[in-house]
Amino acid sequence: MTGEPIQITTIERHILDQQQRHPDATGELTNILYDIALCGKLIAAKVIQAGLTGILGSANERNIQGEEVMRMDKFADSTLFRLNDHTGRLGVMASEEHEDILAIPSKYKCGRYALLFDPLDGSSNIDVNVSVGTIFGIYRRKSKDGPGTLEDCLQPGRDLVAAGYIIYGSSTMLVYSTGHGVHGFTLNRMVGEFLLSHPNIRTPETAKYYSVNSGNERYWSPGVLRYMRHLQGGDDEIQPLSLRYIGSLVADFHRNLLSGGIFFYPADRKNPKMPNGKLRLTYEAAPLGFIAEQAGGAASDGRRRILDIEPSALHQRTPLFLGHKGLVEKAEEFIREFDAGTNPVLK
Repeated sequence: MTGEPIQITTIERHILDQQQRHPDATGELTNILYDIALCGKLIAAKVIQAGLTGILGSANERNIQGEEVMRMDKFADSTLFRLNDHTGRLGVMASEEHEDILAIPSKYKCGRYALLFDPLDGSSNIDVNVSVGTIFGIYRRKSKDGPGTLEDCLQPGRDLVAAGYIIYGSSTMLVYSTGHGVHGFTLNRMVGEFLLSHPNIRTPETAKYYSVNSGNERYWSPGVLRYMRHLQGGDDEIQPLSLRYIGSLVADFHRNLLSGGIFFYPADRKNPKMPNGKLRLTYEAAPLGFIAEQAGGAASDGRRRILDIEPSALHQRTPLFLGHKGLVEKAEEFIREFDAGTNPVLK
């Protein structure tokens, strides 16, 4: 037998190796991450069989966002809660699908961490076989003991100890960071394990794509409109980028993370229902902003770093410019130049 042995790194081994960076680590965060990986396996199994098991379609409910709840939303939400409520590692959870924080049942011990998650981002697309995903962020709780509190969940993204996402597509991938780079794992269905496939992900220096719902242009500020013209090569500063928009935040971000580009969902200044845009700060923008920065990119609301925003509400919405650092900075430049004093969100 010749040649070097193939190096196989499971997600469990990788998380344990990362733990060695912290001699005082208790292993609790390691186990939370592995529990989330297990949730991903269960959700992935349902996603690929959704059309065969009657789990597609609406649950005839609306969540706190006023959005229609899909059956897969409910399954993913329940899976993440039930696989984490009894471990003694979490003191509180919060989900995009629920108005209030999710308390740990009184019969279980409360731990030192808070877990926030969007159980199934892009779920409205699942009926048409479009990639969807789970987004999560983990904080050390601020409260000292007993049941966790709302304050534990309303922390700025700069205080995240870990964040990541799981994308359910042609393959299932888990991408995460604990503040020491970004690493991606692909689920090998033959052995039922996430294996390291994308170590030390860095967003490419050259951007290829921009991702935005251009159907909302009528709501955009002059600065955002000029920015999109810039991305299209209208001012001859850059080569025109190609528009790629899936409509699942996880899928759009994942493509741009690996291939180079920017996703943005600006403030809808003329839309009284969503003046701050659609995306949630705590469940979507902060965790993905953490990943973007760890991969060499950036995240902004158009005037400030996403990770520096102090949340004031659990379901707070925010404009979002996410991905290639230079393009995020360029968006801020256009907004400063053209929107000063005109956009109530950006004053």
